[in-house]
Amino acid sequence: MLLLEVLLGAAALVVLALVLILSVEVLSASSSTEGEPEPMGARPRLAVIIPAHDEASGIRDTLQCLTPQLRNGDRLLVVADNCRDDTASIAAAAGAEVVVRTDPSRRGKGYALDHGLRHLQLDAPPEVVLIIDADCRVSEGSVDRLARVCARTGRPVQALNLSHAPPGAGLGMRIAEFAFALKNHVRPLGLRRLGVPCQLTGTGMAFPWACISTATLGTGHIVEDLKLGLELTSAGSPPLFCPQARVASDFPASGDGFKSQRTRWEHGYLGVLVTDAPTVLLKALSTGNRQLLALGLDLCVPPVALLTLLSVAVWLASALFYAVARGAVPLLIASAAAALLMLSVLTSWARYGRQILSLGSLALAIAYAFLKIPLYFRFLVARQFEWVRTKRDEDRPS
Repeated sequence: MLLLEVLLGAAALVVLALVLILSVEVLSASSSTEGEPEPMGARPRLAVIIPAHDEASGIRDTLQCLTPQLRNGDRLLVVADNCRDDTASIAAAAGAEVVVRTDPSRRGKGYALDHGLRHLQLDAPPEVVLIIDADCRVSEGSVDRLARVCARTGRPVQALNLSHAPPGAGLGMRIAEFAFALKNHVRPLGLRRLGVPCQLTGTGMAFPWACISTATLGTGHIVEDLKLGLELTSAGSPPLFCPQARVASDFPASGDGFKSQRTRWEHGYLGVLVTDAPTVLLKALSTGNRQLLALGLDLCVPPVALLTLLSVAVWLASALFYAVARGAVPLLIASAAAALLMLSVLTSWARYGRQILSLGSLALAIAYAFLKIPLYFRFLVARQFEWVRTKRDEDRPS
């Protein structure tokens, strides 16, 4: 019984530590002056790279919101990567510079970005490179802000990147939108308030040329952005969160597309957590790199649905142990973790989630977490490693 109590106590302490990291980020975000603009420097020469694989249905809208934000001398480059549709011709007609890449054996966003950078290198490389996904809406002024802050600080800069549920979406997708806002808005804002770097989120990113031109991009990893942020922080270029610059996209309206997207994101994140987090933390501690340590601790926090499941599981096991053996310590720790997690989620919802879902809908999020158990089980037995484009409604046959 003593061994079991020790094991349960250790599990409860791990969950409590993860929840503590989350709660510090959330509480820091709540006291953040988000509306205070980041100081900006001079406008650098910039290039925007848009990696695009079969994006004919939406890339025109993305280019239309980007083009007015560019100046003479800026470059707008679309990498049409292994496309089977009219992505390249539509992008060219919209005024973009287009390069076509065909290599079915090396598929993925990382390869497309590497190809785009090699193309830019051929002729007077820019001072700053922006990476925008082909299905994103870029808010007015965001290109200028990202480029200026990047040039002033000499650091990678991450815009606020949000995904929205389509009109009429069900409860599950609205809960997912809130979880996405918690991950990409609340937590990076808290990290900014604490003076530490944020994770890169894949789009709305700006990089100094000297930084991105030497980075490792040519891989097929399904969360190449997450890996890139860790690599750059380790090399002394930690990403900076700039919430005044904004990009947005929509979740796929189809159930299959939404499920595929969530699987890719969460399997990729958990894969990096399992394989990279221990190495990152050890390197940070051995080198005294506080920025890398902060990013490593942030990486250790799993998706909020999984953290909820872990908290519930440990609490139930501790409660059962208390009922049988009267060992109270694991239950006390597990209860503290559960209460703090609930407080963190409610605090995030009160400031950033009211417009997404009601408090009553939020109360049903625990059921949504349980519905994701098969996704996490597949991570253990059939993890997704390869990059697969998210299927959208327009891809379906009529």
